[in-house]
Amino acid sequence: MATIFIKDLLLRTEVGFNPHELGKKQDLLLNISIQYQINGEEINDNPEAALNYRDICKRIIDLVENRKFNLLEKVANEVAHLILDISRVEEVSVEVDKPHALRFAKSVSFSLTKNKSEL
Repeated sequence: MATIFIKDLLLRTEVGFNPHELGKKQDLLLNISIQYQINGEEINDNPEAALNYRDICKRIIDLVENRKFNLLEKVANEVAHLILDISRVEEVSVEVDKPHALRFAKSVSFSLTKNKSEL
């Protein structure tokens, strides 16, 4: 098993259900940990064998920025399922951070971990 970390992926989407949030894009920071089966790339240095984290990021960006969400929980769940659809991925942890969601806090975040056995 190996792990890829995607740190502080900054996205903008409509998220929230309070009147002042509706119709406005807000920043979200995603931190993602992907546990997957390595395919010899650590030995043979072959990019074709590696898990393509750039492609994964593009898919996450497309998913999050082109939808509307009420809850951070839904964002995290959708991202987790998108990543778990990749055959080599065994487990994923997703943290969705919403900066300035509370007046006296830097941010609010929600985190979840899912694995293939739960699907």
